[in-house]
Amino acid sequence: MRFNRPTIHRNTPPDCPQPGSSSNVSFLTAAEEILLVKHYLTKITQLCSLFRFPEEVEATAVTYMKRFYLKNTVMDWHPKNVMLTALFLATKTTNNPISLETYTTHIKGTIPSDVIDLEFLVAQSLGFEFSVWHAHRALWGLWLDFQVGLYHSPLNSGIITNFQSLPNIPSNWPASHKDSYEVALNYVRGSRLSDAELVYTPSQIALACMSNVFPEESNEWLKSKFPPEALPAIQNTVHSTKDMMTTSGIPPNVESVREVDRRLRLCKNPEKVVGSKAYLARKEEQQRRAVEKRNRKAEGVGPDEDPFGHELTKGVDDDDDEDD
Repeated sequence: MRFNRPTIHRNTPPDCPQPGSSSNVSFLTAAEEILLVKHYLTKITQLCSLFRFPEEVEATAVTYMKRFYLKNTVMDWHPKNVMLTALFLATKTTNNPISLETYTTHIKGTIPSDVIDLEFLVAQSLGFEFSVWHAHRALWGLWLDFQVGLYHSPLNSGIITNFQSLPNIPSNWPASHKDSYEVALNYVRGSRLSDAELVYTPSQIALACMSNVFPEESNEWLKSKFPPEALPAIQNTVHSTKDMMTTSGIPPNVESVREVDRRLRLCKNPEKVVGSKAYLARKEEQQRRAVEKRNRKAEGVGPDEDPFGHELTKGVDDDDDEDD
């Protein structure tokens, strides 16, 4: 199988100033950080298409990347490398593994260390909680539930659900609305660019996407599942979810992303930039401390002293708690 390898640029051009070298650095705002992260979320979709990963991998990688930046900043860790690591980690946690060599070979400009160096940091930022329940699975459940509502219950002949009372619903409704289900699924995919999954449950997102395509059917489904007094609160949540997906679930403008990325080269934490003076100085300091620590341990152990400690001896008072 041949892949068209996407290019992931790793190195900063030589004529660019060193990070942190400018006296009037303009740091990124929260909105600009979100813009940059969102741009690399779209790259996850492209890479999943390249490797033909299932949707579970794509959705999981997107979630990992968002959760990572709840605790970190792009000025410490560039989204490009975090994106590569999050996707590789998602292939393993969803049981769709790919070898590191195959993964990096087919992404131009990427080497194994770009992925592995951040893997533990990403896992740590996730709290080592790798299981994710996604809205596209909840959407499929709703779609099946909608279809069940169109028919008589096989165990209770003659009983028709409230959903059946919808006017002008033909018996071939599921087959004739498969394309509409795909539209709802695309709404779910678009919601991954927003913060909806960090605020709302998968079922709420799925219902919001369903109601965009099947507004009447969704309302009837709600009426058949919840008491009347609970409907206003649920409907308000659905509307809020749709508003969030509509306003922030849009891919960013590429030119705006380039401008933010250009500024990031100057305001990025220089200690995190491989090859920078601050990075090299930090590495040297870490190595010096490690050597001093080893030397202190070596000095504490004499030539005739057991490095594992003295032999434990049984004291006189050890039998005090025994029964007479």
